[in-house]
Amino acid sequence: MAARIERLVTSGQFSLDGGTWDVDNNVWLVGDDHEVVVIDAAHDAQAIAEAVGERRLTAIVCTHAHNDHVNAAPALADLTGATIWLHPDDLPLWRLTHPDRDPDAHLADGQVIEAAGADLTVLHTPGHAPGAVCLHDPGLAALFTGDTLFQGGPGATGRSYSHFPTIITSIRDRLLTLPPDTKVLTGHGDTTTIGAEAPHLQEWIDKGH
Repeated sequence: MAARIERLVTSGQFSLDGGTWDVDNNVWLVGDDHEVVVIDAAHDAQAIAEAVGERRLTAIVCTHAHNDHVNAAPALADLTGATIWLHPDDLPLWRLTHPDRDPDAHLADGQVIEAAGADLTVLHTPGHAPGAVCLHDPGLAALFTGDTLFQGGPGATGRSYSHFPTIITSIRDRLLTLPPDTKVLTGHGDTTTIGAEAPHLQEWIDKGH
């Protein structure tokens, strides 16, 4: 059975540098009727576990370690027995939310995470966070970008651990080189495509300086 993509939206708060904001997060499930991977366990472990249902959850992949993307990961892992994956460069951010529990495994650039016929290749795309990653599956023509690339431009770089020139380099060299019809499945908000975003790179650079 071919892999499919499902979206669950959960709501909660993002906190960093002393500020707190209400946010809605996209939680992505990739898999089939038997097994599934969760990308970004945000806010509500119970709701995510219900979306997984009777399927085997093989991995919880964190695109980065801002609290609103990882706050439900340990509870979801405890409910399901799944492995939590995070790029090691984001461990300092992870420990702000989960000081007593580390992720189970480290993501590496070029690594492939398999789920029910899906092959998610890890692209290390620092900038929004040092250990930010995107996940690309050519077979599904899908790119899960977390908070690296949105409809309308790069993720925010105004807070700690973020860097605008770095995110631009990541997007230009790692993401905009993908096929134009690649769906961009973001950490918040609406889906877009590489083809829709690529023409605007110079605008983003001009705005960011």
